[in-house]
Amino acid sequence: MDAYSGQARMAGYLRDHRDKIVGGWTELVVAGVRGRISPDEVRHELGDLFSLLLRVMVQEDEHAAGELHAALDELSRSRARNGFTPSETATGVFAVKDAVYELVADSAELVPEYLAFSRLIDDLGLRTFEAYSAAREQIIADQATSMMELSTPVVRLWDGIVGVPLVGTLDSARTQLVMEKLLDTLVSTGAEQAVIDITGVPTVDTEVAQHLLKTVNAARLLGAHCTISGIRPQVAQTIVALGIEFGDIATKATLADALALALRSSGLKVVPV
Repeated sequence: MDAYSGQARMAGYLRDHRDKIVGGWTELVVAGVRGRISPDEVRHELGDLFSLLLRVMVQEDEHAAGELHAALDELSRSRARNGFTPSETATGVFAVKDAVYELVADSAELVPEYLAFSRLIDDLGLRTFEAYSAAREQIIADQATSMMELSTPVVRLWDGIVGVPLVGTLDSARTQLVMEKLLDTLVSTGAEQAVIDITGVPTVDTEVAQHLLKTVNAARLLGAHCTISGIRPQVAQTIVALGIEFGDIATKATLADALALALRSSGLKVVPV
C-alpha cells in the first residue's frame, strides 16, 4: 500500500476543517518567511496545494498526483528565485502536519490515518527539497553564463578595428564564447583588425595560449588580423619558460601599442595635435 492509499477518511476530516487547517498552516509559514511574501499570497498558495492534496488522498483522478507534484516544483523554483533556503522551503510543506496535529491530537481513532498522512507529507517535503536543489543549480548555471557573457565583451575601437578585453581565467568554455562573439562581430561590422587584450588574465600557460591561438586562427579564416596585447613582463617570462610559440601573431605590451599597430595596418596613423 503506498502513501496515497487508505486516506479517504482522513481527507474527509481535513475537508471539513479546511479553513482552520489552511489558516493555521498559513500562520506557521508566514512566521518563517519573515515578511518576504505577503500573508494573502501565502494563503492563496497553500490553499491551492491543500485542494490538490485532498484530491490525491481520495484518489479523485489520475492527474491529481501529477498536478500536486508540478505545483510543488513551481513552489520550489519560486522560493529558489526569491532567495529562500532549501530548509525554509521544505519546512513550509512540513508545517501542514503541525496544523493538522492540533486538530487530531485528541482523536485517538484518527491516529493511524494521521501517521499515513504524515508519511505522505514527508514524501512531498523531500520532493520539494530535491526540486529546490535542481532549480537552484539551474539558477547558478544561468548566472554563471550571464557573468561569462558580461566578462567577454567585443567593443569597437575604431572603424574596422574591434577589441576583446579579457579579464579572469580563460578556459575552454569561455574561449568558445569569446570566439563566437568575436567572429559574429567581425562578420556584422566587416572589421579587418582585432585586438585581444589579456591584461586582465592572471596567468598564461600552455592551455591559455592554445585557446588564444584557436581564436586568432578562427578570425584569420574570416580575413581578419589579430594582435594580442597586455603581455606583461611576468607573463612574457612565463611564456618563454614554457616554450610557447605565438608564431607570426603580433603581440604588444599595451592596448595602446596594439591599437596603434592596428591603425597602421589599416593605413592610418596617430599624430600629435
